[in-house]
Amino acid sequence: MDEPVYLDALGVSGAYRSRERKPLTSLAGTQIGEISQVPPLYVRRTLAAMRAASVPPVADRLAALDKSAELFLHGTIGGLDPSAYARLVSTTSGVPLAVVRQSVEWVADVLRSLRATIELAMPGGAVRNWRDPRTLTGSAVWTRKGDLFAVHAAGNTPAVHGLWPEALAMGYKVAVRPSAREPFTAFRLVSALREAGFPPETVTLLPTDYAAADVIIDEADFAIVYGGQDVVDKYGASSRVLTQGPGRSKILITSEVDWRERIDLLAGSVSHLGGTACTCATAILVEGDPEPVARALAEHLRSIPSLPADDPAAILTVQPVAAVREVDRYLHTVAGNARAILGGDTIVDELPSGGAVLRPAVHLVDSATAPQLNVELPFPCR
Repeated sequence: MDEPVYLDALGVSGAYRSRERKPLTSLAGTQIGEISQVPPLYVRRTLAAMRAASVPPVADRLAALDKSAELFLHGTIGGLDPSAYARLVSTTSGVPLAVVRQSVEWVADVLRSLRATIELAMPGGAVRNWRDPRTLTGSAVWTRKGDLFAVHAAGNTPAVHGLWPEALAMGYKVAVRPSAREPFTAFRLVSALREAGFPPETVTLLPTDYAAADVIIDEADFAIVYGGQDVVDKYGASSRVLTQGPGRSKILITSEVDWRERIDLLAGSVSHLGGTACTCATAILVEGDPEPVARALAEHLRSIPSLPADDPAAILTVQPVAAVREVDRYLHTVAGNARAILGGDTIVDELPSGGAVLRPAVHLVDSATAPQLNVELPFPCR
């Protein structure tokens, strides 16, 4: 990339480049640009302006969501066409290019389907407006419980941005705090929504540090927050905050199932979305002897090539070498007495182009209550 990338906040008065900025880097550690870090005062003023603003009628919101899907998928936003945007996400976050494109398609599908989604979410027999005559005969009115919705996004894949647009459809005003490593999808989506018709005071982008991010969560009516176990511990007891933390997803193979016919499914459940999603399986429980399953799975995963993230055939995630080595050290610590079938020596595979592939590992434990089954590697996208 020749020109540096500047990721500005998108406030109620337009784009804002703050005095405090953080570098944006490639997987090889080269600085490619900067992202603004807005201060808490800017956050508070933005949220106050958003809270005071009105929202477009529901028909206008749904029309804007339809239009934003096409802009997000096909438009040139911030000087980036769809191809340049996808490649930038891949080369900075390490998410395989195919996963980026798949995720973008999915987010666009979500935007297009929100018209039906909110209808399905409404309880049967309820109505949308208190003036509806059916309220006189017992129908309930279905309405949102607040005005301001906050998003503390992750950078695992662009797909994490498929959940929060539903809040816009329902009439919330939405403030998004993007991931520092992959802020490009949040910027592209917020820009597309604004260009499609959402006023600036109804959807904002607030890149900031963790302290100011807490302000966004605290001052919103409701929030969705991505992160590790520490984030779940921090917000898990709050009825205002939906946490999206470690998935610890498992597969159970019962004794009557011929797993040999499903080894592709098992491997895909581990490695889909580059192995970064909370829905990726981290343990397979087997009724009977688990070792043949573990060895067949290891052979399948071993055959996945190590490729740069922007290679169209890449399946595995790439990260800066130091980050992958840190994950490798953590894995060897928490594996304890588990028997390594794959990745026992290392899961680090450095690439000549910069960064390292995070290779899969397969370990065998002798009990369904083994503590290793609760381990979920801390994916280094923030």
